[in-house]
Amino acid sequence: MATSRDNLGLLLKAAAFAAEKHRHQRRKDADSSPYINHPIALANVLKNEGGIADASALAAALLHDTIEDTDATSEELESLFGKEITAIVVEVTDDKSLPKEERKRLQIEHARNISHRAKLIKLADKICNLRDLLANPPEGWSEQRKQAYFDWSKAVIDGLRGTNRKLEVVFDDLYARRGEIQISGDKP
Repeated sequence: MATSRDNLGLLLKAAAFAAEKHRHQRRKDADSSPYINHPIALANVLKNEGGIADASALAAALLHDTIEDTDATSEELESLFGKEITAIVVEVTDDKSLPKEERKRLQIEHARNISHRAKLIKLADKICNLRDLLANPPEGWSEQRKQAYFDWSKAVIDGLRGTNRKLEVVFDDLYARRGEIQISGDKP
């Protein structure tokens, strides 16, 4: 069993790795926020809103987009973080060689069958993305596109029900606020 000091070291190592890999990336929001804010937000949601203290899940949250969105490989993650964390990251990684609509369909289809830890990360990811859409949406996204994202996110989350009640309530509260997105600066 790892000590809390080991867990802290693991989390700092994962945060540093993710920060290095995402260092040149920006989010699609209107402010072009640094990308690293997103994985940090996921880990924060898991720990402070979901009550998750599992260091492997938190580390995987910090690393969740490294294979999908950077030059990181599963082999690299495994050499640095081990098989357990790498397996979680791989579970939440979309195959970017597939068309976007197919990737979205597969997320809905696979939601029920991924591990508990991967489900936690998916929940936190959708929570963070909906918060971003409400607070600082990508420029050029129409109200219809934002609504479609909310609805697709709900379809993914519906396959994760029973994973973490606290996080599901947070998601449901955000989903209920989807009517607010029209005030976010859509151009006529």
